[in-house]
Amino acid sequence: MPDRDAFRAMTPWLALIALVTALDQITKELVLARFAHGEHLEVTRFFDLVLAFNPGAAFSFLAGQPGWQRWFFAALAIAVCAWLLALIWQQRRERLLPAAFSLIVGGAIGNVIDRLAYGAVVDFLSFHAGSHYWPAFNLADSAITLGVGLMLFAQFRGKPKAAPRPEQSP
Repeated sequence: MPDRDAFRAMTPWLALIALVTALDQITKELVLARFAHGEHLEVTRFFDLVLAFNPGAAFSFLAGQPGWQRWFFAALAIAVCAWLLALIWQQRRERLLPAAFSLIVGGAIGNVIDRLAYGAVVDFLSFHAGSHYWPAFNLADSAITLGVGLMLFAQFRGKPKAAPRPEQSP
């Protein structure tokens, strides 16, 4: 059985997951309380706040399906979260990859909560150039994207070199 230090090493990663999930849900609740579906508020010439519901995945993938995708994407996210939690446990004393995995898990949990509560993911950040709009997204999506970016960075950076082992005397 792992010792207390092993469990203590998980604390920052579980806290990051909770923080991402909480911030995501708080921001979504603020938007839900202020906006009607489709309503938007121009913040700058290139950024609006808007209330949109996405029953699909990224870029509204499978959004037009009759509803099975809600459960499929929720189950897929839960399975991926379980796998990433296992990876966080394996690398809990590292920094970069557990942080990346934690961002992804926190974001995925935030979006699963939406799927279960609303049948779709609540999106509210909308960037555009003139009349060309990027699909609306949320803080969970941002955390997932940042986490994937950190994972890629870690892979391209390579593994940190191990400290040289002291020579043992016979």
